[in-house]
Amino acid sequence: MTTTLRPTAPEQRTADGRRSRTYEICVNGRPVGEAALGTHPQFGPRAGSIERLFVQERDRRRGRGTVAALAAEEVLRGWGCRWVGVGVPAGDAAALGLVTALGYTERSRNMAKPLTGPPALPAGSEARPLDDDRFPAWLAAQQADYTESLTERGVPRAEAEAKCAADHASLLPQGNATPGTALRVLAHEGVDVGTLWLGTRDGTAYVYDVQVAPEHRGRGHGRTLMLVAEREALAMGHDRLGLNVFAGNTPALRLYESLGYRATSVYFNKAL
Repeated sequence: MTTTLRPTAPEQRTADGRRSRTYEICVNGRPVGEAALGTHPQFGPRAGSIERLFVQERDRRRGRGTVAALAAEEVLRGWGCRWVGVGVPAGDAAALGLVTALGYTERSRNMAKPLTGPPALPAGSEARPLDDDRFPAWLAAQQADYTESLTERGVPRAEAEAKCAADHASLLPQGNATPGTALRVLAHEGVDVGTLWLGTRDGTAYVYDVQVAPEHRGRGHGRTLMLVAEREALAMGHDRLGLNVFAGNTPALRLYESLGYRATSVYFNKAL
């Protein structure tokens, strides 16, 4: 039997060069599922994305998804993509097994936690808003760290820089005064030890970054910053807090799990 992708609509292109197209997954011409492919709107035209790959229940466990994924990669190669990304629900064991078997490596995972009441902060710790005069230096450090994190995980530097610039422009359009955003400095015993960036994503409070100064690490301040995030999220009226953690950041992953966060989706990359 032959598994192929059959286009269901003309290819779409945007002014910034993004491409996308939808397909039927067919076996000997018989539709058995759907696929949607695109180039990433922020990583650029050399970054492909399998946005959807669905095989009907009756046709699963026969290798249809594997062949369809390989066909999708071939389409993206034809578009000039150098790598491809895909997101998988954390509880979908079959999909996780498929992408792993096809050579994809984890890039990051989204995690979330339901919130109840505001937690108390450790004695001697308090948080305050990030001052306007400190914002430019904080932003420059954020962008440098974010770009480096992406390139360390195989994202080409040009695409990483483009995504970094686009993300920060979108998330902080009014800088320190962006609505729905909390930028906080944590002080312990009167000494500044770290910063928190909390925003809103898809209607949910979201931790975009937690940073503890190198000389103050290993003393529990990262945990305290996450408690600050919970307090700020509740003050904004949210009952759920989400975050993203890069693969390989084992200390952060263990911290989040110990605080009650659980994975909701996992993102993978593969070089083409």
